[in-house]
Amino acid sequence: MTTIKSTSEIRQGFLDFFAKKGHQTVSSSSLVPDNDPTLLFTNAGMNQFKDTFLGSEKRAYTRATSSQRCVRAGGKHNDLDNVGYTARHHTFFEMLGNFSFGDYFKRDAITFAWEYLTVELKLPVDKLWITVFDQDLEAEKIWIDEIGVDPARLSRIGAKDNFWSMGDTGPCGPCSEIFYDHGEHIWGGPPGTPEEDGDRYIEIWNVVFMQYNRHADGTMENLPKPSVDTGMGLERISAIIQNGHSNYDIDLFQALIKKVAEVTGATDLDNKSLRVVADHIRSCGFLIVDGVMPSNEGRGYVLRRIIRRAVRHGHKLGAKDVFFFKIYDELINQMGEAYPELSKQRAFVEKILRLEEEQFAKTLERGLQILDGELDNLKGKVVPGDVVFKLYDTYGFPADLTADIARERELTIDEAGFDNAMAEQRSRAQQANNFTTDYNNTLVIEQKTEFIGYETLQSPATVTHLVLDGAFVDSLNEGDSGQVILSQSPFYAESGGQSGDAGQLILNNGTFIVTDTKKLGNAFLHRGYVSMGAVTVNEKVHAEVDAARRQSIALHHSATHLLHAALRRTLGEHVTQKGSLVDADKLRFDFSHFEPLSTALLHQVNFLVNESIRNNVEVVTQLMDIEEAKSSGAMALFGEKYDDMVRVVQMGDTSTELCGGTHTQRTGDMGFFLIRSESGIAAGIRRIEASVGLAASEAVDTVLKEVDNACRLVKADSVSLAEKIEHLLDRNKLLEKEVAQLKTKMASAAGSDLIANAIDINGVKVVIANIEGVDPKILRDSVDEIKNKLQSGIVVLATKVDDSKVSLIVGVTKDLIQKVKAGDLVNLVAVPVGGKGGGRPDMAMAGGNNPAALADALALVEPWLAERL
Repeated sequence: MTTIKSTSEIRQGFLDFFAKKGHQTVSSSSLVPDNDPTLLFTNAGMNQFKDTFLGSEKRAYTRATSSQRCVRAGGKHNDLDNVGYTARHHTFFEMLGNFSFGDYFKRDAITFAWEYLTVELKLPVDKLWITVFDQDLEAEKIWIDEIGVDPARLSRIGAKDNFWSMGDTGPCGPCSEIFYDHGEHIWGGPPGTPEEDGDRYIEIWNVVFMQYNRHADGTMENLPKPSVDTGMGLERISAIIQNGHSNYDIDLFQALIKKVAEVTGATDLDNKSLRVVADHIRSCGFLIVDGVMPSNEGRGYVLRRIIRRAVRHGHKLGAKDVFFFKIYDELINQMGEAYPELSKQRAFVEKILRLEEEQFAKTLERGLQILDGELDNLKGKVVPGDVVFKLYDTYGFPADLTADIARERELTIDEAGFDNAMAEQRSRAQQANNFTTDYNNTLVIEQKTEFIGYETLQSPATVTHLVLDGAFVDSLNEGDSGQVILSQSPFYAESGGQSGDAGQLILNNGTFIVTDTKKLGNAFLHRGYVSMGAVTVNEKVHAEVDAARRQSIALHHSATHLLHAALRRTLGEHVTQKGSLVDADKLRFDFSHFEPLSTALLHQVNFLVNESIRNNVEVVTQLMDIEEAKSSGAMALFGEKYDDMVRVVQMGDTSTELCGGTHTQRTGDMGFFLIRSESGIAAGIRRIEASVGLAASEAVDTVLKEVDNACRLVKADSVSLAEKIEHLLDRNKLLEKEVAQLKTKMASAAGSDLIANAIDINGVKVVIANIEGVDPKILRDSVDEIKNKLQSGIVVLATKVDDSKVSLIVGVTKDLIQKVKAGDLVNLVAVPVGGKGGGRPDMAMAGGNNPAALADALALVEPWLAERL
């Protein structure tokens, strides 16, 4: 097994290893992302480099390495509930990473990973297992043919686990992962097997090859400068190096656990609560250091939840007084050297932790007594929602803290009941007036608008309320933009993913243009502006829905039902709707599925929907009792809340769903269905965007115009377009190969000339040259060739890649490396041109971003060597 190293040594060793490989060591960014409003907390090493990967930010280096502090305890990435119960879940962890921004790619990334694990850490090769994206033959070939990995220890995995994307659009690419085998005594199988969820094979390294740019329509093109993003959990690798299985066995956690036991009086060091508190002091300490304060919202509420969970587990361990802040000192001992900010803010952090614990301690004991009493008298296995709410409202117990306590007794909580109690509390707070402002500062009205838009698109109505600039007024005048609430309305208010109607209200002496319709409780809010005249409260008006827009929306809504049915028929019964958005131009449909749909599957779905359209069956809508509707097999839509009586929409034998939206009369009215894009939006959730009717026809016209343009450019007809493009691509590859060969020959010829002009420094032949327009890879081959011909000597070559980038390479024959190290020499030249490099003693490379300084930089070589030779 490998030499035992401390967690601190492993962290620093990783950074030093990649620094020697020419990577810039970059400090961990804050846990509060400053360039990504979509993230609650920094949760991966690449977060701080997101703009660099996207190309909107330029850095002085093209290689980087870091140990990034991360938190996963809220929002999309939340491991809080699992902490203490598993061997590897944490609220806080460190992610070791190396990154290439258009510099090296698959071969070097794989080589670096393997060298670090098997040479630097000396992990046994037969303990490592590799995965690649099942379509990434290039990575597989590198692993097997170049690294020498046994094919029997390599798994090909689908996109679900081995294809990464930054979002629906933008940089993306395949992944390759390295797993560690903890041994036969632990249950589990290799990745890709039915037993892969066991704990025997644990992922320790993930490398993402960002090689594509995904467009909104789902197409992917090669990035001009493919990049690399890798990550390895420090805690996981430390457990392996320190001969442990659980992350909590490592020296860092063992020190924290002993400290927790000391301050709480616990004697059983295997108690799971010790793990919880030890984990939580890390996330709490670092969050406060990074500016997060306990509060009742956002990041501050996540911090408060973690603190209160830690305090509760401390009391379980026997703590009689405030204790949590006392553990912070040990956190500094363990991590203060790597993160000096911990000790710099020691007094402040300890004060915040102490105040928060004291505040919660006042109600903790009483709250636990209340909960214990409720649990003792509980009938069944579910804690009622009103009890969960009482603990939250009166004693400050977050619902997940109550759930944690319940789980210890093999119980669950009534989350729906808790949510209802919360909603009722908000409702009570809003009843001081008929109209009030809710927690989102939007107006709420205790009135029901009668919707008559299923039967008609026009009707008389009475204006009950008017809103202007967030306030209630008696009238809206010409030019005013506001909202109108009616006694009854044919306008459909946005609901269930269907967009609200537009149209107009004919006034006594003017017109109000309705641009959108929203729900406001049970009232409908008609948003728009007075185009002529004025409208007053209690005025009688005539409401008219834009019939063409309504019809287009209805067509797209009906299409979602057919799409849902086609997906279930094609992919399986596991497919369920997870959200939708329907407007006049398109539909967006989210559904559960574990991997991207192939082109063939998309064609099949498209065909099935259009087949249903061609069948032109009647769209039948019936009002049913909810139980009767369920018995009939009608599917409920995601996110919808249903009354006792529901609308059931049936389209022949193809689809039967509960739906309150508006629909077409026959499926044939849709005309034509076209899938525009398919993408992933979350783990296990896919999204399809599509159009029907005129919108679909217009989309097809746009595509056909692009096809015509492509045909014109490549001089082909539409039938032979693909063949012609393939031919051109093959021709382009051939030309690129010929160019590369010519460059190699030119470099070889240049090498001979360089040898002839080599200078003599104290009896040693030295070649120093700036070769214009040479590929950096060819430059490396040239150095090897020149070294071989010299037999004994030193080679320093440089090339200007473009106006903002320089590549440098130094070669030293083996008989001279005791006097001159290639890495030292390459950095001598790299610093003036704004770079930094590294490598082996006999070969080192570097990059820079200041070509103007190259001549002066190369001039430093001769006097520097003269002092050493």
